[in-house]
Amino acid sequence: MQQAEKMRYIARTVISMCLFFALILSNSVLLARSDPEFSTRALADTVGFAHKARQMDSVMVRIDRLYHDDLARTQQPVGTVWRAAICPHDDYTYASWLYPAVLRNIKAKTVIIFGVAHKAWRYNLENWLVFDSFSSWRGPYGPVTVSPLREEIIKQLPADMAIVHDPMQSEEYSVEAMIPFLQYQKRDVEVISILVPYMDFERMQTISKHLAKALFIVMSQKNLRWGEDVAILISSDAVHYGDEDWGGYNYAYYGTGSKANALAEAYDREIISTCFDSELTEKKVARFYAYTTKPDNFKEYKWSWCGNYAISVALLTSRDLQKLEKSAPLKGVPIAYATSISQPHLKVDDLGMGETAIAMQRHWVGYPAIGFK
Repeated sequence: MQQAEKMRYIARTVISMCLFFALILSNSVLLARSDPEFSTRALADTVGFAHKARQMDSVMVRIDRLYHDDLARTQQPVGTVWRAAICPHDDYTYASWLYPAVLRNIKAKTVIIFGVAHKAWRYNLENWLVFDSFSSWRGPYGPVTVSPLREEIIKQLPADMAIVHDPMQSEEYSVEAMIPFLQYQKRDVEVISILVPYMDFERMQTISKHLAKALFIVMSQKNLRWGEDVAILISSDAVHYGDEDWGGYNYAYYGTGSKANALAEAYDREIISTCFDSELTEKKVARFYAYTTKPDNFKEYKWSWCGNYAISVALLTSRDLQKLEKSAPLKGVPIAYATSISQPHLKVDDLGMGETAIAMQRHWVGYPAIGFK
């Protein structure tokens, strides 16, 4: 947690709690709903991501032109469909081609997106799955419908596991980053956003079993196929590295300079190969959680992957769903890895887009692109 930011927003937090926390118990879920008149979820980031059709069209043309060889190298065999995937969520100028590299094998109409709850501390959120009540999300080609499966899934969950919290969903950008690419490749895509704030691993195991059961029941009732009709997508960057402009935190675990950065990148790659390659097991998910989360304080990073909670819950859920379905074990396929300083940046400034953070030797972010088939 960033102490300086906490102090800066403490007054707003109190006001927000008074204005937005109309919490009631309904359908076995604690609710903090938005005004129905404003049922389309507005944009949180109009700088790093595309939000207009012309921006998204241009971004895709430029990605194909600048990173054509990378996209060709990471192309999966014909017919590959991800049941689950991990995709970065940083500015398009930085993460660029890694988005389509992984998302092009998301074929389902309904995509359940597990996102980070970066500011969960503002709302004292922990140990919940955080849903929203919006009917649609804003996309570059028009509103993106929220799948009606959301309410059915929520109804299947115990009352102490799911919360509908529009203020948290409204300011979180990690899910929003996925929307333009998903809508670009499938105009009628529908989404369900689930944010995962901090929680310990035991709580994750409990929640994932209930969520997997809920998904299994709803998908079975609707005769929906995992991968073909419904997919699980996890929004997460990899390590946040360096000692500059991280809100007072020092994430330069190996120090600074080119050698230190190379060690940090190698450690990221070790995490990916150790935890996500080949058959997905609960032991591998636990290993990832141990890599990234302090054992004595689950609210703090051991290694700063911002999606450490979202990845853990979503993959545990995927593993539990696979067991309920008695389907083939999930097989992880690391597609690509890059950083915000390892490749040319995509030109976007002429499109009315830009950067929301710096990218330099003492401040950079890693990007994982991983599919699970």
